[in-house]
Amino acid sequence: MPAAKKKARPVVDHGGRVGVVDIGSNSIRLVVFEALKRVPVQVFNEKVLCGLGRGLEGSGKLSDEGMALALPNLERFTRLAEAMGVESIEFLATAAVREASNRDDFIAEVEARCGREVQVLSGAEEARLAALGVLSGEPHADGVIGDLGGGSLELIEVREGVTKHAVTLPLGALKLRERFGDDIRASRAEVKRQLHKVEWLGAGRGRNFYPVGGAWRNLARIHMAQMGYPLAMIHGYKVSRRSIQPIARLISDLGPDSLAGLADVPTKRLEILPHAAVVLERLLREIHSRDVICSTFGLREGFLFDRLSPEEQALDPLLEFTGEILARAARSADMGALLETWTAPLFPNESKAEARLRRAACDLSDIAWRDHADFRAEQAQRRILFSPLLGVTHRERVFIAYVIRVRYGGVDIARKNDPMKILISEEERHRAEVLGLAFRLAYRLSGGTGANLDTSALRLAGNEVELDLPADGAMFYGDLVTRRMAELRRAVEKRRHFIAA
Repeated sequence: MPAAKKKARPVVDHGGRVGVVDIGSNSIRLVVFEALKRVPVQVFNEKVLCGLGRGLEGSGKLSDEGMALALPNLERFTRLAEAMGVESIEFLATAAVREASNRDDFIAEVEARCGREVQVLSGAEEARLAALGVLSGEPHADGVIGDLGGGSLELIEVREGVTKHAVTLPLGALKLRERFGDDIRASRAEVKRQLHKVEWLGAGRGRNFYPVGGAWRNLARIHMAQMGYPLAMIHGYKVSRRSIQPIARLISDLGPDSLAGLADVPTKRLEILPHAAVVLERLLREIHSRDVICSTFGLREGFLFDRLSPEEQALDPLLEFTGEILARAARSADMGALLETWTAPLFPNESKAEARLRRAACDLSDIAWRDHADFRAEQAQRRILFSPLLGVTHRERVFIAYVIRVRYGGVDIARKNDPMKILISEEERHRAEVLGLAFRLAYRLSGGTGANLDTSALRLAGNEVELDLPADGAMFYGDLVTRRMAELRRAVEKRRHFIAA
């Protein structure tokens, strides 16, 4: 008998678009999110490198040139957000504004031009929100989070998603550049001195380090290119400390001519990149982390996450996102729950983590039905590989993408640097093929509507997979159903032989 049907999950959100303007020491940025919800999807993102904190170390004031560039752009951000129908927009200012003696004049001018209140975050609040941002994308983060801005460095220890310690240090990359210029040795000594004040840093030993901030993202891209990594996705990029630490040291010692040759690094970032590398290299040395896991979520996402209820914060970010895609893009909103039940007999010994990935794949199984049939497999795979999935590793992301690629008929792995070949194991590929081929069969039986799945069932009979259909003959195999069933049987047999071996 078919198992009891599971219900589709409701998607929680709070209405219309929300915007956050981040006024930092080196850059200002407007990010507009689709809505205040568990997984805040960006609909617009613009950054201007103003350098408000340039010269702050010596003068104690925000840069006149930086303010002259920031003010009209902040006014533009406001008008643009209003034109986009943003329901609420928040202005957050961090280290440079916090420390400047002329902050009140600048804030008054911003508020007069933009008609919005500017919230100047304390160091402790900046650290808290940065940690929440990382935790919103990786709920079980365990180790030390580091958020490097132009004016300060926030360090936060988290254990299984709970904040334990936090500190703000005057080690922003722009601040270090202002103080030490090209004297990297002096910069390195100051970073070491400041880090030695943090008594709890040793608690990160053997755990993870989560770097946040634009300069560190550029370092991650450089490392990714050096390693020939097959998935150009910064969020969730995981490398060992031993792998990235030498790259950080090398970058910190590069001169201006060598830095200019680095690809994909904005010119205005190049001058602070060696100091950002100094901070990362010294931090990894002091903490002695096991792995480095990059996060593109930080203060802005943490600010939104902080506005959710505890119940909403506790929702699984992966399944919230895939559930929303299901509700918007699939031909039947019930398909995820139906497929979850229908495919379960093929995986009798799956772990909780495997079941979670299977449900996510079920939700995404109809993602490309509107695309041209000749390109669905490739389009669906790319869409999943580069979508804003949260709460997944790169390996798990690739697994889901391969399932959907198989679901649309793309089984062959041809390219040498295909992430399907490199980032998941052979056993995981076998499992993905079984699930993807089960989807192909299910969609052939149901016409993409979910019909007939609650009156049919898959089952394992010894080493064989069988399809139970209604006895009244209301559902017939047909040629394509027979072929899809044969493909699934071969995949199940192949997987069983691999596991047995």
